[in-house]
Amino acid sequence: MAEIPPPDRVDRIQQEWRTARPDLDPTPQGVIGRLHRLALALTAELAVVYAQHGLSEPEFDLLASLRRSADVAGLAAGELAAHTMVTTGGLTKRVDRLVARGLVERTTTGDDGRRRMIRLTPEGRRLIDEAFTAHLANERRLLDDLGAEDAAALEPILRRWLGLLGDVES
Repeated sequence: MAEIPPPDRVDRIQQEWRTARPDLDPTPQGVIGRLHRLALALTAELAVVYAQHGLSEPEFDLLASLRRSADVAGLAAGELAAHTMVTTGGLTKRVDRLVARGLVERTTTGDDGRRRMIRLTPEGRRLIDEAFTAHLANERRLLDDLGAEDAAALEPILRRWLGLLGDVES
């Protein structure tokens, strides 16, 4: 069984709420507050690796979405927006920056040439392959700090909770 860590910032916040509002139970903050702080800390840890490859988190996400797509022709903007959970308007700026860097290109398909596709360039593919390899090693490092048993126990709990909140594959 894992050792209980010393009190943290969330414990202090909960205690402050117990004092300020003894009529309320701040117990949910123990989980929600820590998950929120954990998400911020993990994002910061992941962003270090992205930056080492000259990428922001959204750029990494976009390149990774294109790389894991089975369609070598690329993805239409709407499909790519769905894969990255951004609007097509927000996607346009990101794609423009990556086009300028030579990492992705826009192409047309179909007889009339109206369907625009976004695909990786060879340089984009090389970069995302390198960055994703480092990303997985970084994620492994972060999980290894937790321990295999705790990580294995946590994953189904998080999957179930996401499902309860409606985050399911359709």
